[in-house]
Amino acid sequence: MSQGVAIIMSGPSGAGKSTVCHILLKEDQNLSFSVSCTTRQPRAGEQDGVDYHFLSRKEFEKRIAEGDLLEYAEVHGNYYGTLKSAVLDQVQQGKSVLIDIDVQGQRLIRKACENDADLDSASVFVFFAPPSYKDLESRLRGRGTEDEESLNKRLANAKGELEAWSEYDYMLINHKPEQAAAELRAVIDAEKVKVSRVDLEQGWPYV
Repeated sequence: MSQGVAIIMSGPSGAGKSTVCHILLKEDQNLSFSVSCTTRQPRAGEQDGVDYHFLSRKEFEKRIAEGDLLEYAEVHGNYYGTLKSAVLDQVQQGKSVLIDIDVQGQRLIRKACENDADLDSASVFVFFAPPSYKDLESRLRGRGTEDEESLNKRLANAKGELEAWSEYDYMLINHKPEQAAAELRAVIDAEKVKVSRVDLEQGWPYV
């Protein structure tokens, strides 16, 4: 029962996923953040295995053919994706893994779960939502990093993402990051001790 869980998180930009993740990662050494893989070249200061797993296009396509991508997409000529082996290796070692992914990526991972019992057993889907759409708009405007056209596009995308909340196992409404972090911590702790995660062939390990 020492197996970890893979927490697949989605939510619109501004919902506060990154802030909540940073809080939990500081508190728990048995919790890690999933590092995506990509075929793009490293930028100045980026480290392989820290910022991304940097793969050649040939290696990435080999991983696709072997079924080692939980999800992937090609953006501006480069592949981006999440390695199944990198996630499950940590889960089987007792670490829980936070995976920040968009709604479409979540759907691809759910599809992958249908044909992979280990992945299905390990996966927990959590949706992050702001207290209200108005609050989300306020947060995004408060960043001051985008022009009006870009901001309106992001807000329009957020409406579509918010409609997907019912596809998830849990929904956290992020009023305050510390409270949302505590709620996510409770989800992880509860999921790790689910009876359904016990290896039925092995049975009760203390007999």
